[in-house]
Amino acid sequence: MRHGDLGRFVRSRLCSSLRLRLWRRWNPGSLEGEMAVHSVPWVHVVPEQGALPVDLLLPTTGRAYVARLDGREMRDTDGVLRQFYDGLRLPDYFGWNWDALSDCLRDLEWLHADHCVLIVEAADKVLSGDAAGQRLLFRTFLCAGQRWSCTQRPEGIDLSRLVVVMSCDAASVPDLQEQLRLCWDERLS
Repeated sequence: MRHGDLGRFVRSRLCSSLRLRLWRRWNPGSLEGEMAVHSVPWVHVVPEQGALPVDLLLPTTGRAYVARLDGREMRDTDGVLRQFYDGLRLPDYFGWNWDALSDCLRDLEWLHADHCVLIVEAADKVLSGDAAGQRLLFRTFLCAGQRWSCTQRPEGIDLSRLVVVMSCDAASVPDLQEQLRLCWDERLS
């Protein structure tokens, strides 16, 4: 097997696994003895100083753009939009509202990169006083990630173009994971 064929095979197996996990999530209890998966592969919640395998975040080839956003500066909607505008170098036509952020995250063509990794540090501080705004942001992450997951390209299936890593206090990890799960469930219903 040539090197390029091996890469396509691995990506194909990864995307098949992703589709199976999402199918199991959408159809809980459909496979005997299998537990439903309550996460998506393009949004990760990790404790500060935690780690993720590099191959979950970056492909073996291509240009990647990594943006680090500070959740401590994202206490209100304006702070969220400012962090994204600065961290992702959003285009000048950015409309400074939730719909515009969603549109930009689902587009990404203006980034001139093959893959984008968003790292949100202190994610437990993001919109901590605004539960509705926090759900809206999480749904934006989930929708944008789903848009880019396992993109079909002429040369085969590709890994997700957008991955979000939410880093937070270890004690906050279960709560953020549950909030994301609830947003995902809302999206599916």
